[in-house]
Amino acid sequence: MAEKDIAEKTLEAYNDVFADIVNVLLFQGRHFVKEDELEEESPVSSYKADGKLHAQERDVAKYWRKGLVRIALYGLENQTGIDSDMPLRLFSYDGAAYRAQLLTDKAMKEETGSAAPRYPVVTLVLYFGYDRQWKAPTTLFECLEIPEEIKPFVNDYRMNLYEIAYLSDEQVQMFSSDFKIVADYFVQMRKNKNYVASETAIKHVHELLQLMAIMTQDNRFESIYSPDMERRTTNMCEVLERVEERGIQKGIQKGIQKGIIQGEDTILALMNYLLNNNRTEDARKATEDKAYRNKLLTEIFGVEQRI
Repeated sequence: MAEKDIAEKTLEAYNDVFADIVNVLLFQGRHFVKEDELEEESPVSSYKADGKLHAQERDVAKYWRKGLVRIALYGLENQTGIDSDMPLRLFSYDGAAYRAQLLTDKAMKEETGSAAPRYPVVTLVLYFGYDRQWKAPTTLFECLEIPEEIKPFVNDYRMNLYEIAYLSDEQVQMFSSDFKIVADYFVQMRKNKNYVASETAIKHVHELLQLMAIMTQDNRFESIYSPDMERRTTNMCEVLERVEERGIQKGIQKGIQKGIIQGEDTILALMNYLLNNNRTEDARKATEDKAYRNKLLTEIFGVEQRI
């Protein structure tokens, strides 16, 4: 998971988003899994190899309960790139989850004399690439070189792969959580190489921007976040405006630092920035007070104008 681990709480860890993803991708939009039926599960498991214990971690995992009965364990794995060994990794995750059930069963039998109920493990791989489709193995058989003589005795394993950018428009419309915004972004980028934002309100702003930053490898999505975006209605129209503004700001900063933008051009860049952001009082004061102008240049562009 690497970079995705830095998120305090991922978007998909919210029950409304997790249930939405499962319901659309597995059950064609039917509200089969309810938010209040989901329970956190530690994504960390372990395996033994070379005489040592190694940790392995899913992206997100949740139990699905009906009352006190566990119906299933769902796991989600996010992929920005194509991994030829993905079926092997998932087989390991799922195997560890079944192993945990055996340990629970053993402990319950020792304590109560009754067997613990068994439940299935279902893992979904969400692939966000829009430049190319997943052409790598999706089954255990495709990962192995199996002699024909023993192939009938080898058990296969198939992973549940969902290519988000290749979902149909009808599937995207089935989502009701913030994941609809994410899916719509990648579908549009695959079809048009461009994204036209909607005015749909974002519920989990910080987590959505973190996911977008990681999946698009564009850190501007996360860098434009501010806590006030959680306290009011925020949509992707505003997000894109801020992302574009941050790109322009960085471009100007680089130009000043390289000496491409100098003297009066530097002041002009500052004035344009202030006026475009409705900071008219700052613009007025900057024309009269050199110290204040330098303060703004440092604040906005990270440089000081010295003429």
